[in-house]
Amino acid sequence: MWKRLSLRARILALLMALVLTTIGGGLVTLWHNAAMDSLLTSLIDKNVASYHAAEELESALLQQKGFLTYYFLDGNPEWLKEIERYSRAFEGWLVKARESAYTEAMKEIIAQIDVQHHQYVIARERVIALYREGQRKAGAELHWEIRQQYVAILNLCQRYKLTHEYAISRARTESQARARFINAFALVAVPAAAVLGVLLAYILIKQILGPIRRLALETTPANPDHRVPDEVKALSTRVHSLIEDVDQAQTELERSQEHLLQSGKLAMVGKLAAGVAHSIRNPLTSVNFRLHCLKSTLAMSPSQQDDFQVISEEIRHIDSILRNFLEFSRPPKLKVQRVSPSDVVNMALVLLRYRLESYGVEVKLIRPHRLPEIWADPDQLKEVLANLLVNACEVMVNGGVITIQEEERLEPPLGPAVVIRMSDNGPGIPESVRDQVFQPFFSTKEEGTGLGLSIATRIIEDHGGRLELESRENEGATFIITLPLGKNESWATS
Repeated sequence: MWKRLSLRARILALLMALVLTTIGGGLVTLWHNAAMDSLLTSLIDKNVASYHAAEELESALLQQKGFLTYYFLDGNPEWLKEIERYSRAFEGWLVKARESAYTEAMKEIIAQIDVQHHQYVIARERVIALYREGQRKAGAELHWEIRQQYVAILNLCQRYKLTHEYAISRARTESQARARFINAFALVAVPAAAVLGVLLAYILIKQILGPIRRLALETTPANPDHRVPDEVKALSTRVHSLIEDVDQAQTELERSQEHLLQSGKLAMVGKLAAGVAHSIRNPLTSVNFRLHCLKSTLAMSPSQQDDFQVISEEIRHIDSILRNFLEFSRPPKLKVQRVSPSDVVNMALVLLRYRLESYGVEVKLIRPHRLPEIWADPDQLKEVLANLLVNACEVMVNGGVITIQEEERLEPPLGPAVVIRMSDNGPGIPESVRDQVFQPFFSTKEEGTGLGLSIATRIIEDHGGRLELESRENEGATFIITLPLGKNESWATS
């Protein structure tokens, strides 16, 4: 039913609902005001109850004083019973007053009354004791002295009563003022909302819906039977269609350019790797072998030994570059087995122990417990860890600390997973190149091939995990390896 209405009918219906809602809100405000007044009245009643307790305290205190005077006049022991009865009554009303006190000032007055009444009772007992012993003169003198205590307690009772009188008066005044304000506001807001609703409907119809409708009719096909139920929707559809066409064309163009560039790189790597495999690596191996044979047979001077060492290092460097190219162009198949990532970390640290020492790098291993076994290729995981460790060593030219933290946790959408965080305190990675470090052939090192992190990413993804980077410039870098626990033996043997 709602979809069949024109846009104009929908807006009018919404405006009517707005007006009715506003009027209903005003009525609810009036009802809320009455409810609040009732609530405040109940609060006032509490003050009245506490006020009543204050009056009873005053009355009980007066009775105690009066019966003590009667006992002084005729010595009738019945007056002592009455004194005791009103003393207990005073204590009872004091408990009720303490329970109904809700401000710190009230509680403080009650505490003072309690202390002074206790002192008054002790002094009164001494007066009674003197009267009983026949020392009426001494008793009368002490009786006159404790009158000052009585007056102090009476003043506190009257002060407590005045406190409640003031609280009652203030609460009632505030309640009446708020009620008058809310009533006045509601009486002004309700007609104002109705007038504004009518004015808004006029503006929408004359100045917005009319021009939009004409524009929608001009952009629709020329069909006399065609009806435009929703002018804004028709315009929005056409504009969005144009925007989507432009965005889609731009996206496709960028995707095509990126795909062509990547395809060219991969094709170049494939050809280069095939040629390298037959034309360079075999002779290089032979040269390396002959070089080591010469080293064992020749007696060389220290400078010649240094030259020999440089040549050997450069041959190893060339072999490493060739191996990276071959691994990138023809990635080896995973040879998975049950292994704990903690054991792989240990193997990588043992493998690189002397290199870490030569760089002056300290490794801190945080391992609450040995990680559970997963299906993985330990050699390829070790290659990933070794690559990350070497990269961290090379950026910390003056030595530093590498922290490896292992943990097991739930990682959506992988589910249960093991996580290895490798952090260094090096210079970090600039934000401008942070998104490019995992791309093939990108390197910040002069002699790098730019394939190490790309190969590491591929290995981790082949294991069903992910390799992530967290870094801030001048605050070090953290590489996070996440491997799922949920892979089973059927995946491993497939």
